[in-house]
Amino acid sequence: MSIQALRERRNGMAIEARKLLDDTKDKAWSTENQTQYDSLTGQINDLDARVDREQKLIDLAAEERHQNRDPVGGKRQTEDLLADIGIFDTWMRRGDRGFNAEQAQKFHNTMSTTTGAEGGFSVPAEVSSRLIASLKAFGGMRAVAELLTTANGVALSFPSSDGTTEVGEILAENAQATGSDPTFGTVGLNVFKYSSKIITVPIELLQDSTIDIEAFVRARIIERIGRITNQHFTTGTGSGQPFGIVTRSAAGKVGTTGQTTSVIFDDLVDLLESVDDAYQAGNCRFMFPQSVRKVMRKLKDTAGRPIWTPGYEAGITAGAPDLLLGKSVVINNDMPAPAANAKSIVYGDLSKYIIRDAMAVNLMRFDDSVYASKGQVGFLAFMRSGGNLVDTAAVKHYQHSAT
Repeated sequence: MSIQALRERRNGMAIEARKLLDDTKDKAWSTENQTQYDSLTGQINDLDARVDREQKLIDLAAEERHQNRDPVGGKRQTEDLLADIGIFDTWMRRGDRGFNAEQAQKFHNTMSTTTGAEGGFSVPAEVSSRLIASLKAFGGMRAVAELLTTANGVALSFPSSDGTTEVGEILAENAQATGSDPTFGTVGLNVFKYSSKIITVPIELLQDSTIDIEAFVRARIIERIGRITNQHFTTGTGSGQPFGIVTRSAAGKVGTTGQTTSVIFDDLVDLLESVDDAYQAGNCRFMFPQSVRKVMRKLKDTAGRPIWTPGYEAGITAGAPDLLLGKSVVINNDMPAPAANAKSIVYGDLSKYIIRDAMAVNLMRFDDSVYASKGQVGFLAFMRSGGNLVDTAAVKHYQHSAT
């Protein structure tokens, strides 16, 4: 069965499950309803896993078929871009010794000023933007946070203000208005230097012109930097690393005694209602790891009805996401797993977390004797990034009970 057929079958079951919930909204939730719902959601889970496996195979095949870009013969408006990529490809394969005079000049104009002696290279904007965009696939934080790009990495303080307690007044005729200045604060939004660690590539791959070296190295950079930054944007301590959204979020609900690894319906409602209604009209959503999703899919309200509504796709861009208590869900496996005192769920306007990327991505190439003796070339990427929750009233967390 094709991946498209699998997706269509999965969507049909998700729509059927949602219709079942809608059609029984004013009726008692029966055993037959539950059996049908469990069967549908179980098949949806199986199809999700099959689709993921098929998509990985398609992605791998696409990478293998992708040929190196040729900087010659492109349309005039793309010639500069293609030339940049061509220089980048040449540098990755042969180092700066492979340049002609014009390429060498352009290379040194874009070379990192801080790592020139070691052969640092500022990654072309086209490659850098695709690299950063691809980081959204890791963990979930970049998919929901507000992204901010700055031209330098100097310390930055972001203004913050919580106006949820501020109210106006009624004035008598000719009466003096009361002063009520809003309280402003600042939140640090500094960047930290992230490294991909050294990526070793066999010389044979560099010599094979059919291999897209840029894509090969970029995939490794994305995996390594994507994982470490998402961890820090989620649970970072703020000491030598960014503050994570879990760390900075306010307490919304502590689980009822006995809920060390589980969640009850009433506690989940309390978490949702702990966020001020001023934020609820915005883009509030839940975030938790896959281990919590398993719990949520089995959770029922006081009438015995499931509170998890499977999502489905409709066309290329439209569709309905998975819903929990009517709110969309983001899966982030860097969130703490359910355990005593663990903060495994956050809820609120997650866009109040701001991720800051500074300057360009820099890449270094190593072909000295340490690598040459093994028939390898080393690549090392640096990226400056940071993040912080600028409005702690906008996001609340659920904490499991201690016992």
